[in-house]
Amino acid sequence: MRQLRRILSVAMIVLAPLAFLTAAGKPAGSARAYRVYVGDYTTKTSAKGIYVFQFDAATGKMSGLELAGESQDPSWVLIHPNRRYLYAANEHGQDSSISAFSIAPNGQLHLLNQRPALGADPCHLAFDRTLKFLLTANYSSGNAAVFPILADGSLSEHSALVVNQGTPGPNRERQEGPHAHWIAASGDNRRVYVADLGLDQVLDYRFDPGPGTLTREGQITAKPGTGPRHAAFSDDGRFLYLLGELGSTVSVFSLDHGEFRPVEKVPMLPAGFSGRNDAAEIAIHPSGRFLYASNRGHDSIVVYAIDPRQGTLRQVADVPSGGREPRHFAIDPSGQFLLAENQFSDSIVEFHIDPSTGKLTPSGEKLTVPSPVCLAFLALD
Repeated sequence: MRQLRRILSVAMIVLAPLAFLTAAGKPAGSARAYRVYVGDYTTKTSAKGIYVFQFDAATGKMSGLELAGESQDPSWVLIHPNRRYLYAANEHGQDSSISAFSIAPNGQLHLLNQRPALGADPCHLAFDRTLKFLLTANYSSGNAAVFPILADGSLSEHSALVVNQGTPGPNRERQEGPHAHWIAASGDNRRVYVADLGLDQVLDYRFDPGPGTLTREGQITAKPGTGPRHAAFSDDGRFLYLLGELGSTVSVFSLDHGEFRPVEKVPMLPAGFSGRNDAAEIAIHPSGRFLYASNRGHDSIVVYAIDPRQGTLRQVADVPSGGREPRHFAIDPSGQFLLAENQFSDSIVEFHIDPSTGKLTPSGEKLTVPSPVCLAFLALD
């Protein structure tokens, strides 16, 4: 019975359809106009906080950049599906915090409250499936926290705080201890998964959505030295795609009798490349046919075709990101465009997505934004 419950839980891991995470309350592709909020690093840059610009899904036009709200080092931003609130991870060492903002009709942000992150350098946020809790992964301290969301959108005192436990990987410089880098709830809201770069694992926590607590259950183990950063699940929950920052790889896991088992591990870099590289972001196209991953150092977006039966990957393209250090990218909810944030070039570069091949072509649209490292779409119609 326990195994059956686990199978059902994992099988419902459609972590977050784009309508849930990016379109903020609209079915994927139904809207034509969006506000796009951009997180960045303010320390040692010209950035002042969270920026916002207009995006036309019909043409791909990006315009009207302005500062939406001052905030220190908002390295990850997340919009509530009710389109009324935005949350930011303020990644600032031991003084890190999590901020809650209300979104005004004109797009400006107003601070509701701020909570200590309960760890150093929060780098990823997610909602549980009831939308009553905010989940955060704290990188440098290797822990994860849960914050209840109050009726007015502000954050309450934490309901859970767990420290990732395990054996560090072989990279002595980057894997000296646990480093939580990504967090997400399962489709049935019974699990919370945390990718840990330091432990070469995706940790599995049982989540109780009543009190908002976490209890360690198990883990999905990657090959030593992978350095798990972010992950993506197929819509049917059968396959897990794990981006390895340190190994510059994508590892594929398949659900087998309630457990994710390794299928393959594919490279993100061309043969012969010997320069420095840190893999950064991973995302599946809304169609489920293609997977994208970004390289920092090689400065590229890699495109893979997904085998729908086996879940395996076939590389079909390797495209320059149009700048330096594409720490993050996002696919617009219509699935027509990919927006790459080049952190060290202060730019967001847009690509058109070929619906039949998944290949990327620069659209000619480019926006100058200081130190962009994350973005989120808010549907306007």
